[in-house]
Amino acid sequence: MEKEPILISACLLGLQCRYDGKAKSYDGIGELKDRFYLVPVCPEQMGGLATPRIPAECQGDRVVTREGQDVTRQYRQGAEEAKKLAELFECRKAVLKEKSPSCGCGRIYDGTFTRTLKEGNGVTAQALMEAGIQVLGESEIAALTDGKRDNK
Repeated sequence: MEKEPILISACLLGLQCRYDGKAKSYDGIGELKDRFYLVPVCPEQMGGLATPRIPAECQGDRVVTREGQDVTRQYRQGAEEAKKLAELFECRKAVLKEKSPSCGCGRIYDGTFTRTLKEGNGVTAQALMEAGIQVLGESEIAALTDGKRDNK
């Protein structure tokens, strides 16, 4: 049986594409890799942003860096490129980095750069959901690998 393709934030795989340029490991990635065909994506890089980069957060319908630069265009372009990859590989699910202004699903930082969370979705997460793709965060990997998932 062929593995189901799933879009995944490249940073969750340990690639050094996070805003701070550092790698991080996440529980459950091995099991996810065993069960799914993983299609890595970094919307920020695909939108033309460098790594490392100045932290950015959503402020209304814009994405702005801590220094006040509007990077909305880059975030939207990255979201479109991620959507193209999902379509190309026929991904019906995505596991994205939680809290991110690009990939966060359900809760993201509030735009004050105080690590305060608010309800909402990142630019890429929202675009993927609008395209009919089920978006989950890294805290939901176990539910995916166990075959269980609460419908939100």
